[in-house]
Amino acid sequence: MDQRLTIITLGVSDLKKSTDFYETKFGWKKSEFSNEHISFFILNGIQLAIYGRNELADDATVDSNGNGFKGFTLAYNTKSEKEVDQLIEELRKKGVEIVKEPQKVNWGGYSSYIADIDGNLWEIAFNPFLELDERGNVK
Repeated sequence: MDQRLTIITLGVSDLKKSTDFYETKFGWKKSEFSNEHISFFILNGIQLAIYGRNELADDATVDSNGNGFKGFTLAYNTKSEKEVDQLIEELRKKGVEIVKEPQKVNWGGYSSYIADIDGNLWEIAFNPFLELDERGNVK
C-alpha cells in the first residue's frame, strides 16, 4: 500500500450548514464534483469531503451514534506564530468557536484549536520543526 491519503470525509449532521461553514468561515471553494449529497474541497492534493453523518455510517455499515472527542483532529499549519494569531482572530470575527486560545505548547510549537459546527477539531498551528513550501505544503 502506498504511503498517501486521498480523501478525508467528515460525517456531518447538516450538509448544507457544514458546507456553508467551510465556504464562509474558512473561505474555501467547493469543487465541481460537489452535489446536493456531498461537498468536496480540494486541499493541496488531498480532498476534504463533507457528507451526511448517518449516510456515511450506513455506507461503512456502522452505527452513527457517538459523541464527545472523536479521537482525531485536523491540522492547518502556518509559517509563523503571528500567522496563527491572525488566522484565529479572523475566525473569531466570523463567529467560529475557539476551543483553545493560541499558546506555546509542550512539543515546542504554537497552536490553537477551533471547532466546526459538528465539533470536529481543527488545530491551527506553527510547528518550527515542519518545513513548508511557499504554498504551505509539507516539503
